[in-house]
Amino acid sequence: MTPPLWLTRARVRQHAPAAALRALLLPEDHGRRAGAGHRLVWTLFADSPDRERDFLWRETEAGTFYLLSRREPHDAHGLFELDPPKRFAPQLSNGDRLVFSLRANATVAKKVPGQARGKPCDVVMAAIREVPSDARAAARAAAIEREGRQWLEAQGARCGFALVPTQDVDGDAVAARPAVRVTGYRTLRVDHGGPDARIGVLDFEGTLEVCDPACFVAALGQGFGRAKAFGCGLMLVRRA
Repeated sequence: MTPPLWLTRARVRQHAPAAALRALLLPEDHGRRAGAGHRLVWTLFADSPDRERDFLWRETEAGTFYLLSRREPHDAHGLFELDPPKRFAPQLSNGDRLVFSLRANATVAKKVPGQARGKPCDVVMAAIREVPSDARAAARAAAIEREGRQWLEAQGARCGFALVPTQDVDGDAVAARPAVRVTGYRTLRVDHGGPDARIGVLDFEGTLEVCDPACFVAALGQGFGRAKAFGCGLMLVRRA
């Protein structure tokens, strides 16, 4: 039987000892922060040395983390203020619309000579790899929106949802809002105890329509894309 999912908000404490260690726990550099966040959140779930990761996480504000986990978190070191975990079992039907936010490491398989399986490559960098250096900045800006949207559409086709545009109403004026907006992109060199890993991170916001509720809920528990250990993959949703 599949364990239940728990949704928890965890905030790093503002007083000692967490406050004294804040610069180490939450470094300013984005790459170091992703690695530090990985180690920090692990303290809530590392109840045995051979435990495998069974949770997703995302830092939404400085020191504020949302966790989706198969086990309830346990703050053995007193570093966090934990809201009571809530059972995550959304009751969804075909056609339900949800507003979502997602931070993802979106990749595409790049063919490698002599290997049966391709090497994962950031979708934006893969799209501009052959672009001359003097045109790369403009190509990168266009690729962020285009490749990000196409990647997320493919996730939806596989995971039981479709991206849908919405409308903003201001008095008598009605304006169409795109189904998905890519609100940020950056590449990080992540320190994780070995050679630095380089990952591309896209931030998405938009509206989706549920096409297969069971498939979609299962996908929410698994997360989307790669680099889930480093704060990617957790889709936050609410009713539209």
